[in-house]
Order: sequence, then structure tokens, then C-alpha cells
Amino acid sequence: MAVYTDVSFEDLESFLAGYNIGVPLTFKGIAEGVENSNYFLSTAKGSFILTLYEKRVKIEDLPFFLGLLEHLAAGGVHCPLPVRNLAGAQLATLGGRPAALFTFLNGVSLRRPEAGHCAAVGAALAKMHEAGKGFALSRENALGHDGWSELVEACLPRADEIEPGLADLIRTAHAEITSNWPSGLPQGVIHADLFPDNVLFMNGAVSGLIDFYFACNDAFVYDLAVMLNAWCFEPDVAFNVTKSKSLIAGYVKQRPLSQEEREALPILTRGSALRFLLTRLYDWLNHDPHALVRPKDPRDYARRLRFHRKVRGVGEYGL
Repeated sequence: MAVYTDVSFEDLESFLAGYNIGVPLTFKGIAEGVENSNYFLSTAKGSFILTLYEKRVKIEDLPFFLGLLEHLAAGGVHCPLPVRNLAGAQLATLGGRPAALFTFLNGVSLRRPEAGHCAAVGAALAKMHEAGKGFALSRENALGHDGWSELVEACLPRADEIEPGLADLIRTAHAEITSNWPSGLPQGVIHADLFPDNVLFMNGAVSGLIDFYFACNDAFVYDLAVMLNAWCFEPDVAFNVTKSKSLIAGYVKQRPLSQEEREALPILTRGSALRFLLTRLYDWLNHDPHALVRPKDPRDYARRLRFHRKVRGVGEYGL
């Protein structure tokens, strides 16, 4: 979440006239994230999130994202629901951008999740995978391994400005990961970005999953690999195998992994580390100084990638 497009109070009032949610009482920008402009809104009828979709999000993908949230909620997943306007539409226009209102979820994201939180979010991920079955729409993973070459080429010329040797790491890892990428793994709708700041907790339990704008159809176990990178490294980038074991255990209680999925995990964790290294590096090198958002340091994912390249078996992840 972030703020790229300013919204005047007059434009907000005009926009809200198309909804049955009352008059605005509080309206403020949310500075986290990198994709869209987001605002917290409270009215006499409750609290909401207002999202303006920026150029990085394709308009043709919005029916997938919004429809998926309704589908998952119907399957018991705690996620934001699009608020339909008086015309019954999920989308409207505000500030020259497509815009949508969402229900607000209570809970807090955790800066330092513990092993118990990892188990809970692993189970929540598996439940989301199961709930996504039967969703009528599909979306290709735009940041899947087939699409990394363009990012690699865009980032390599300046990568060593960020860290000496980074270009060689990217070049070598990209070649070995893509040449060994597994096929034929069980697939369906995945979140693809379930970092701690996209999970809400209340009283130790998961109260909501948010920010589905990277959701797509891909291998379920790739989603688990993303989470191992996001949840199981300490601030000094040391891998916490206890958290990893807890996260995987929580997942497999809800959805057991096949032998093929288990064997694929090391290469998929490398791949997900490279994916986030590349996108963070690109955003770091091409930062908009006018945006109310801080790009994330790509070097954290370079360290993760180096760790995974030394892993020789799934036992090192606690399986």
C-alpha cells in the first residue's frame, strides 16, 4: 500500500455519493507498500480502505482480483470484501484512476512473528489455496520465472552500484534457477506476496489476509516458498529453522505436500528470493522521489538468495 495520487475532499465526497456508506469522518493516506494509492476511510457506517489503482496494475486484471476476494470470502477466508456501489459495481473512478472501496479488517501485522504465528499463517495459506478452488477466472503469474529475464536485463547494468558482486550473483542464480525450474506441480490460485505486513493477527490468531494484487495461478508450493523467505529470516538475515518447521507444519496439516512438491522446495525458495531481489532492486534504482513510500532494500534478498544456494535438501527447512 502507498500513496501516489492525492484525493481532494471535494472529489472524495463526489465519489462517495455513489455509495451507501455515509459521510466521511476520517480520511488519511497509508504509506506502506509499493503498488497502489491507499487511504483509510471512516464514516458513520464503519471503516473502509479506498484503493486507487496506479499504472503498474493492469485494469484488465481487476475483475480477477476483486472477484477472487468475493470467492475466497465465500469460502471462509478472512479477506477484504469489495463494497459494491449503488449501481452494483465493484469499480468506480476517482482522481482519474480506477478505484474501489473495501471493508476494513481488524487486527495488526507483526514486525517480529514467532514460531506460533508462522504455524498459524501456514495453515491460513493452505486454507486459502483450498478455498480458491473453483474460482472461474485465472491470471498468469506476471512475475513468474518466465518473466524474470526482462528484469535481469534492466537491473544488471547498475546492480553493482548497490552491492559489489550483485550483478554476478543475479546472472548466475537466474541461469541455474530457470534451467532447473520444476514443472507439473499442483497449481491453483496463490497469493504470491504473503509477507508479514499482509497478514493481520488478533489474540495470536490470523484475523485477515490482505493485498492480493500479485495473486495469480501458479504452483501452490511456490507460495509456501515465498513465505519461507518472508517469515523465517531474522533481522540479521539468519535463517530460523524453527519458524520454517512451524510454518510448513501448519500448512501440511491443512494441505499435505506431495513428494514432488517437497523435492521442489529448495529451487523454489531460490526462485522466490531472486524474484523479490529483482523487483526490489528495480524499484530502488527507479524510485519516484515524489511518492509517499520507501523502496525496500534489495540486499536483504541477496543475502537470502545466497543462503538458499547453499541448501542441499529439504531437511534444512525442517521437513
